Amino acid sequence: MVKSRMKSALSQYNSVSVNSGVEDATPHRLVQMLMEGALDKIAAAKGHMVRNEPADKGRYISWAISIVSGLQSSLDMESGGELSRNLDDLYDYMVRRLGEAGAKNDPKILDEVSSLLLEVKSAWDVIPSQLDAENRQTAI
Repeated sequence: MVKSRMKSALSQYNSVSVNSGVEDATPHRLVQMLMEGALDKIAAAKGHMVRNEPADKGRYISWAISIVSGLQSSLDMESGGELSRNLDDLYDYMVRRLGEAGAKNDPKILDEVSSLLLEVKSAWDVIPSQLDAENRQTAI
């Protein structure tokens, strides 16, 4: 169920991107792809903001909001416990701040959201290596 919600959210990212392994991706990789997509859209929005291209800025901010909302909707609130609740709050904050960035035309807010998302992504990216290390320990 979580994987299907992530695939649905990922369609926001893939609607323009080439299908780059989405069908065969693990749930972990799908989340990575969503985070990468959101970061790309935020960077593009910032570029359009700096170049005073409001229509494109708005389009990319909306796209980033859709992706972050997709990440939020893919959280497993039942089994995720406090971590899922904290991520839910953080994603909600990011969505609000992205909206503010567009309304205020403030690239610093986009930088803030990118920084927060990079922090979450950095933690997410180490999960496979941690699992590999744990599996090696149990095999010994």
